[in-house]
Amino acid sequence: MKTISIILLAIIIILSFIYGPGALRIYRIMHLYDEDKIAHNFINMSELFIASESIKPSSKAKALPRSDNVFILPDSYQFEGKDQNLEEALKYFKTDGLLIIKDNKVIFEDYFNGNTSTSKHISWSVAKSFLSALVGIAVNDGLIEDINDPITKYLPDFKGTGYDGIKIKNILQMSSGVLFNEDYADPNSDINKFGRAVAAGTSFRDFAKTLTNHKEQGTYNHYVSIDSQMLGFLLIEVTGMPLREYLQKNIWEKIGMEDEAYYLSDNKDVDMALGGLNATLRDYAKFGLLYLNNGKWGDEQVVPSAWVDASHNMDAPHLQPEAGDLSSNTWGYGYQWWVPGFPDTDFTASGVYNQYIYVDPLSNVVIAKTSSNHRFTAEKEYSKAAHVAMFRAIAKSTNSNL
Repeated sequence: MKTISIILLAIIIILSFIYGPGALRIYRIMHLYDEDKIAHNFINMSELFIASESIKPSSKAKALPRSDNVFILPDSYQFEGKDQNLEEALKYFKTDGLLIIKDNKVIFEDYFNGNTSTSKHISWSVAKSFLSALVGIAVNDGLIEDINDPITKYLPDFKGTGYDGIKIKNILQMSSGVLFNEDYADPNSDINKFGRAVAAGTSFRDFAKTLTNHKEQGTYNHYVSIDSQMLGFLLIEVTGMPLREYLQKNIWEKIGMEDEAYYLSDNKDVDMALGGLNATLRDYAKFGLLYLNNGKWGDEQVVPSAWVDASHNMDAPHLQPEAGDLSSNTWGYGYQWWVPGFPDTDFTASGVYNQYIYVDPLSNVVIAKTSSNHRFTAEKEYSKAAHVAMFRAIAKSTNSNL
């Protein structure tokens, strides 16, 4: 084993001379999710990968008010036909932080695995829901004329690629028809090829241009993270600024975000729109509260209310929960937000390894959760379903446990 480690180290050193920092980043990716490293890595991504300039705290940063009442988490939740111990489940899924808001006040907040209230935790695909808000703002400001426009109207360099002629709306709803394997457990999947390519120095844009289309757009719901990156390219084009600046101007500043944040970026200084946002749990929760309140913060309509509504209401059969042959997903999908379904009243931003911003309008609850669940790739659907069951039990308990 020692000999193998020495040989591997020698190979990495040689590759670093040939390929530069890219080889070392590939090595870091190989060990990013190791059980003994994952929790530390998820709050120190800027040490491992290229990071953007900081998104600054709001000039009117303000902590959310806290309830005077003590909230105690329920002992159990119903899942797979029986009672499950909630505390044990939170440990099992490697919860790093849990924050609950009820009636616009924080009623619970706790951290684990070395995390604190100031830890900048990787969002993974929770970032997609932030991205959706920014697209809605750009549409409202007239920077995007119509989401039924083909994206190549704004990004002509993608003509002749898998995204040629694909409507912005179908990209928002993960219905582009682009061929993509998002299986994190498969080392040869497109999402893992993407990670290796970027680590080796390929730009996000160049990778996106390699993808092809294999289904008619707007007919089949299939999760393609590069769809979200395309929306990032779109925003950069129409706003004339990096994604992080548009986020700071239109969301971070307006809703009083308390701390700095940053994106992971490529070697062209393009932010990783599909899942590279790193922020505190409190600021993630604030974003959920913005959506609970239909895009309004105080007296200002930050995100158009009609956009918020469309973001979690599915308008086609292939976007519904349990859509069968029309979808590769069990949950429903709106504008970069998930709808678990049955009932269709709650919705969530969701990222791999169990990151969530869960919103339940009926209970007036937001739950933000960060995690470093190294088991995620082996039990993806199980862990997602378990989290919805936990969140629904917590939300229900707030109606009688305060």
